[in-house]
Amino acid sequence: MLPTSPSEFSGLDCLSTGAMVLDADDRIHYVNPAAETLLGVSGALLVANPADHVFERSPELRAAIRTARSEQETVIEYELDVAVSGHPPIRLGCSISPLDTPPQAVLIEMRAVDPHLRIARLEQARLQQEANRDLLRNLAHEIKNPLGGIRGAAQLLEYELPRESLREYTQVIIKESDRLQSLMERLLTPHRMPRFGAVNIHEVLERVRSLILAETPSVTLRRDYDVSLPEIRADAEQLIQATLNIARNAVQAMHGQGEIVFRTRVARQITLESRRYRLGMRVEIIDNGPGIPEDIREQIFYPLVSGREGGSGLGLAVAQTLIAQNHGTIDCESRPGHTVFSIFLPLPT
Repeated sequence: MLPTSPSEFSGLDCLSTGAMVLDADDRIHYVNPAAETLLGVSGALLVANPADHVFERSPELRAAIRTARSEQETVIEYELDVAVSGHPPIRLGCSISPLDTPPQAVLIEMRAVDPHLRIARLEQARLQQEANRDLLRNLAHEIKNPLGGIRGAAQLLEYELPRESLREYTQVIIKESDRLQSLMERLLTPHRMPRFGAVNIHEVLERVRSLILAETPSVTLRRDYDVSLPEIRADAEQLIQATLNIARNAVQAMHGQGEIVFRTRVARQITLESRRYRLGMRVEIIDNGPGIPEDIREQIFYPLVSGREGGSGLGLAVAQTLIAQNHGTIDCESRPGHTVFSIFLPLPT
């Protein structure tokens, strides 16, 4: 048990997000005012009660608490129904984190989910991304032709130069032209139409896992699969490329040293492309790297935005395009030591 007085958590009283602390026996030890407001229940009625009893009608939340305890890592649920005994369910986003002090305590952070605002935000982001991609695609087409001319002229000039030392300069032109040509091809690649078929998401992840381990054997890559998930209708190659881009980003952020987790779960009541699905699939790529710099977190899916020196900023933009073509979305939450990219895809009804 935790100390009888929750005063050590009084600093959470001023948070605008709901906060609740469970002790080692999963009894509610502390509830901040924001959580009382969200749940519509006085903290005095909740404290000292078992969480399994209070959230008896919230199986997803109870499962997330168990996972956070067993895995000793933060579990994020973007949308789930939380119902306190005797009260109607409400839609919340929850983050469940094990605490080091006191031992075996768990912190639950809660925030209200406004489905209309979320749909509007996703739609705005989608339109902005489409505009950016169209601009870049047109720009890439405009650059490709003169780039080929520059490369060809450099090759012809190389044949006419009298001294070998001078040819070093033409080689620089040719190599840089090839690099830019490769960049243009990557900008244009995601725009082919998907070829839909039956896809087992775990076969996709295993393919990506083998590629990552072949490229960077020093990385630890752990699986946490829900093997009961059914096949989906998707383009397997596009899902492989999207997942590979995210995993490679994680490897590069960790400089080849760290752990990546591939996790699959059922997602309930999700909104994809302004359509509500009773059941969906959530694929998480989790790493324990340094996290995404705060100043670019809101723009990480924009083309040419990168938090890594020398990065092209195309990997995540391409991944988002490929997932969108398969009727899904990508979300990201990041803090130092824990970054989660979540891919949401519809399940067949």
